Amino acid sequence: MRVRHSRSWIAIALLVASTGVALSDDPKVAAKPAATGSVVQTKESQAAMTPGKALDTLKEGNKRFRAGTSIQKGLPAKVKASAAGQYPFAVVLGCMDSRVPAEAVFDQSIGDLFNIRVAGNVVNADNLGSLEYATKVIGVKLIVVLGHTSCGAIKGAIDNVKLGNLTELVAKIEPAVAASGSGTSKDHAYVDKVGDHNVRLAMKEIREKSPVIKEMLDSGKVGMVGGMYDLETGAVTFFAD
Repeated sequence: MRVRHSRSWIAIALLVASTGVALSDDPKVAAKPAATGSVVQTKESQAAMTPGKALDTLKEGNKRFRAGTSIQKGLPAKVKASAAGQYPFAVVLGCMDSRVPAEAVFDQSIGDLFNIRVAGNVVNADNLGSLEYATKVIGVKLIVVLGHTSCGAIKGAIDNVKLGNLTELVAKIEPAVAASGSGTSKDHAYVDKVGDHNVRLAMKEIREKSPVIKEMLDSGKVGMVGGMYDLETGAVTFFAD
């Protein structure tokens, strides 16, 4: 009997090691079985999400990111689990700046977010179509327009930069410059003020230029929020309005 018991415990130990399930220190408490849920977003988890819950999820993720307690692991397993389909809960229209990867700063992972990146987080027909696909077709619950401090594209717009196709891109930011009054690209506070206005104008443009998205926003099926990422602190400040 002792041999059988020994072999049984060895088998259990090997199973625990392979599944990542911990045994309780209390022998009266049975070990919990491995979770049967998916390691990625599913159709069910997406359906249960609301715009408010989606925003709270991003806020909590940013707190973990800033605290150095990010929980995203097991990427190979998530690759396999998401291969058959995707059910992200939010879409982020953000700047292409290499220091602001949305999945990292919100502590999200494969299958959680759509991530549309373009210098200055400007709005154009291509990313409007992408936003419509994310909301109407795939079913995300929240649109986030994310700017950041000390943005190079914002500085370029302030300085009226002329450089190939970049000229047309920074021209899209000029209304935000005009709305911010006078200032220079050397003034950090002014640059961030323009960046703030640029996010707000982008949100307005999305609503005005996409009847598809406007209908979903008006019905409450989808939410939209703007925010600014601080390059120095890692904090995302979401707009209250």
